[in-house]
Amino acid sequence: MRKIAAAAVVAMAVALPALPAVADDGADERPDVPVGTWLAARTQPAVQLISLTYTGTVAVPSSALNQAAFNQLTVQATDAVTSGKISADERSIAKWMFQRIAGNVDAYLTVSSPERTVEAEVGGLCTGWWVTPDGYMVTGAHCVQVGDTELAQMFAQQALATFNKEDAQGIVSGLQGIETDEEILKLAQQIFVTFNSTHMKIRGLQQSLTVLQSLPGGGVDKTAKAVPAELVSVGENYPGKDFALLKVNGQQNMPTVPLGDDGDVRTGDTLYISGFPGLVTNTAFFSLESRLEPALTEGPYNATRATQTGVPYIQTQAPSYHGNSGGPVFSKDGKVIGMLIAGTVSEGGEASESESFVLPVSIVKEKLGEKNIKAAQATTTTRYNEALNDYFRHYYEDALPKFREVQALFPNHPYVAKYISDTQQAISAGKDQSPRPMLMWVLIGAGVLVALVVALILVKVLRGRRRPPPSFPPHPPGGGYAQPSPYPMQQLPAAPHHQAQSPYGSGPQHNNVPYGADQYGGHQGGQHGQYGGGPYGAHQPDGQHSGPHGAGPYGHPAPPRGRPQPPYEDRTRDVRFGQFAPPPDDRPS
Repeated sequence: MRKIAAAAVVAMAVALPALPAVADDGADERPDVPVGTWLAARTQPAVQLISLTYTGTVAVPSSALNQAAFNQLTVQATDAVTSGKISADERSIAKWMFQRIAGNVDAYLTVSSPERTVEAEVGGLCTGWWVTPDGYMVTGAHCVQVGDTELAQMFAQQALATFNKEDAQGIVSGLQGIETDEEILKLAQQIFVTFNSTHMKIRGLQQSLTVLQSLPGGGVDKTAKAVPAELVSVGENYPGKDFALLKVNGQQNMPTVPLGDDGDVRTGDTLYISGFPGLVTNTAFFSLESRLEPALTEGPYNATRATQTGVPYIQTQAPSYHGNSGGPVFSKDGKVIGMLIAGTVSEGGEASESESFVLPVSIVKEKLGEKNIKAAQATTTTRYNEALNDYFRHYYEDALPKFREVQALFPNHPYVAKYISDTQQAISAGKDQSPRPMLMWVLIGAGVLVALVVALILVKVLRGRRRPPPSFPPHPPGGGYAQPSPYPMQQLPAAPHHQAQSPYGSGPQHNNVPYGADQYGGHQGGQHGQYGGGPYGAHQPDGQHSGPHGAGPYGHPAPPRGRPQPPYEDRTRDVRFGQFAPPPDDRPS
């Protein structure tokens, strides 16, 4: 019995193979891919390059040498040579004089005419990120506003380079008998950098703030265009609450990133910065597509800092560069925990990878609340994240309709077209591993069916062991067959010296009976039939037969029907169900 049950369990286990994995519908459930890979794919569509541009006409007066001051300087140079302070060669004297002029430019140069003008454009690139589906974007304050002093320096550096070089060549050529070299020319240029920037004027100044978006069709490539953005609010530049809110009108279903809480991360956790480092976006030999794709860096959360005015900042070793300003900073769960604002720089002004400073997300929420703006997520982002999870699990057929839905919701999506193409190629290559719901139910149904069949077989076997097999009736008079008894019995000789006699002789018996064993699987010629037993019994190994209750109807022995009783002097004893039955009381013993 136990062996049969164990066999049934094994049969069920074989009949129910491992079912295919069911896709996880949770958009925030990370597949088995690196955190950085998962984060970059999910957040890149919401991270955009911002351009701040100033245009204007730069006017610079010509310069004239203050002859009286220059003559006085010549006398001073002669005295320095006489006293041995400088060498007597003309090159050393010229260097000494240029150094003195550069130290006090307005004492030796005066404003003259004509005025020279040039059209100039200056600005910078930063990072921003969508916070609502209808086009609100967050970035840093210093990304959208420039102070007057800094702006003048930017224009001077951009627009005056040609004037500075021309003016330096003019003053050097006026030196008689002095051979011009690179050092002399650099000193002369420094003089006019100071003079021209000091007397420069900017007319018709205009400011524009744009977000670089891709056109319908997908892809951050050469189809990207600058979309105007409105400045809604702006805070103080670093080290203040360096926050700005932009609005791009006419937008809907924009991809966004979710906001977390300050408590989502702590010292020692890994932080992830997304943005556009200037060392890439300002490098011409990279393709436009490469320059418009955000970069992801990571590093540990080092400490929490506060400025002298009480503004909190997070210190992290995640690398950042010029251009990363305003970019979102994520926890490993994909939620924004702050915004990259500043980083340490070297003495030469180059960005250093040692430390970056992040404005906590609590300040971002505070500033959004001041304008009654609440971060939200569109269906675009939900479906895109679900599709990405399917894509990373190789459920390409499940991912494809979701990617197409994203493209329909937001045709300007910068990456979905590429994912659609890659997904279609994977399906064509036979790489799809999407779960098959119909197949799963078919397998379950087949397993249940097999289990039921096994159970029915067990029931038949167990019931068959408790029932007697049918007996073979003797030939009745008249050449027919006797009616088989529903309670068959066997006869055994009472003693070896007495032979039981049948009224019908000892001729051969027929096995072909209506309920015979060979028709329904009873014992015949030492073999078992189809179902392992006859309709009323089962054959046991010891040669005995047993019925449902071990007796005839109502628990009493019943004589066989349709067959004559042997004479009383016959010592044959009735045997029913493997037991000897005593003779009737009116029979001699």
